[in-house]
Amino acid sequence: MNDWVKATVVGKHQWAEGLFSLQFEAPVADHVAGQYIKVALDIEGERVGRPYSLVNAPGEHPLEIYFNEIPSGPLTPPLSALNPGDSLWLTSTASGIFTLETVKPAKTLWLLATGTALGVYLSILRTEDPWKRFERVVLVHGVRQASDLAYGETLDAIAKQHEGRFTFIPLVSRETREGSLCGRVTDLLNDGQLEGLVGESIDPENSHVMLCGNSAMIKDAKQILEARGLARHRRHEPGQYTTEQYH
Repeated sequence: MNDWVKATVVGKHQWAEGLFSLQFEAPVADHVAGQYIKVALDIEGERVGRPYSLVNAPGEHPLEIYFNEIPSGPLTPPLSALNPGDSLWLTSTASGIFTLETVKPAKTLWLLATGTALGVYLSILRTEDPWKRFERVVLVHGVRQASDLAYGETLDAIAKQHEGRFTFIPLVSRETREGSLCGRVTDLLNDGQLEGLVGESIDPENSHVMLCGNSAMIKDAKQILEARGLARHRRHEPGQYTTEQYH
């Protein structure tokens, strides 16, 4: 049974059509970067909840989630209609093992995201863990339209703070945008374009890869990585790639 606590919306930002971030305050336990909470609303007498990764760093307030509105979905249309002062429900503790706690240090950390999966990496990148465990961090964010690229100021701040050690690669699959690669994450991973741009190879000796996003990307990326000798990371069986797929 979920232990729900009431939260109050304190901020809201619409990045593009159907693309939102929501900020709220609530008496929840601190989380580990990479974890998620369940967010819920009472709709027609039923509490409807879904998991969302936290964007904020541990100990940072307000809490924040980043999500797409799904017009036919039961939760996201009323969730995206909330405004400061409105209430919602959260689980009192965060969950999930998509963290760096048990990941072994390596030369390069690759963070591969599609869509709103970017949010979980923003939490991780704003902690000390990736910078202590890896010499270099590469964040790849794949979206359909250029308008879906978000959190530019946050990414710029991370790049400035870790100059020379952080590389951000935006990918846009359905249009051409200056400064972005065109294509799907897995296609550019498969043909070597990502590694060529970064100047680093993805291999078991030097890399750890984190995958978060749509199911098709994760499935295809796992096959590509395993063909290169990378193994899935488990808490008691260390490997070279980690996945998140809670939806």
